[in-house]
Amino acid sequence: MRTTIALAAGLLLATGLTTSTRPADAQEAWPSRNVTVVVPFAAGGTTDMFGRLFVQAMQDKYKTPFVIENKAGAGGTLGAAWVARAKPDGYTLLVGTASTQAIAPFVYKDPRYDAEKDFVAISLFAKVPNLLTVTPKLPVKTVPELIAYAKSRPEPLVYGSSGVGSATHLPAELFQMMAGIKLVHVPYKSSNDVAAALSGGHVDLAFDNITFAWPLAQSGTVRALAVTSTERSPTAPDLPTIAETLPGFDAPSWHGLFAPAGTPRPVVEQIAADIARVFGTPEMAAKLKEIGAVAAPITPDAFAAFATAERKRYREIVAKAGLQPH
Repeated sequence: MRTTIALAAGLLLATGLTTSTRPADAQEAWPSRNVTVVVPFAAGGTTDMFGRLFVQAMQDKYKTPFVIENKAGAGGTLGAAWVARAKPDGYTLLVGTASTQAIAPFVYKDPRYDAEKDFVAISLFAKVPNLLTVTPKLPVKTVPELIAYAKSRPEPLVYGSSGVGSATHLPAELFQMMAGIKLVHVPYKSSNDVAAALSGGHVDLAFDNITFAWPLAQSGTVRALAVTSTERSPTAPDLPTIAETLPGFDAPSWHGLFAPAGTPRPVVEQIAADIARVFGTPEMAAKLKEIGAVAAPITPDAFAAFATAERKRYREIVAKAGLQPH
């Protein structure tokens, strides 16, 4: 966690959003008091890092407290549901992810919110490719070798994830469908638990975001085979994409900002413009490259369309995988 916070502090130097100048008079009303930014996962993770980058930059600009609240639980749905019920005035915001906004509606019987109707999309922060990693004990070094090895075994390989319906679970379901292999899922409480199981050979493979998994691969704790994005990652350009073996494979993680439905449009647009300034600079792009992330600020309308497309895609994956809501 100290490493993540220190990294966030370093990244803030590149934002360029340090002026105390307030927006035009038409937008003076916001923010006039504390703004709560809910991170629906534990402190110290990738989602938390992006939330803290945003919060610190906004505080620097507006000289008004922006406060992170980590409301973890139930795959991120606890925090998302809390924001969905908040007053739509721009003073309660959500750092949403693929898990909370695109996957949860189809893997939980009652996530306690409607991901499409209960939120207004503001902007993406960044996209973060996942890595396909295997235990060093597995005799494979490429995706084709992994698929061939899985097909040659009488028993299915085992993969770990940080929870049913998480952004580390669904890529594995998509992978086994497209590869024509059978895998057994073992859910854990956190990515750290999965990494320990992978290192010890208790599971054979796993998917996790590159920010977390790439340092483990570099240290030899796990072996990285490929990235889940459609293009190679600038952070690890020698790693192929899974799509180079399985055309069409695409399962990145992403992080962005949402507000309760009904939040005034001028406030939404004002925050989106601030995010563009924070995450749209070449300096920030270079800094994010160090952790495997790709800055991706977009307009509210573009982000809403993106989230809708993601829900459609994951609905199809969940249906094809035969996953039952729990």
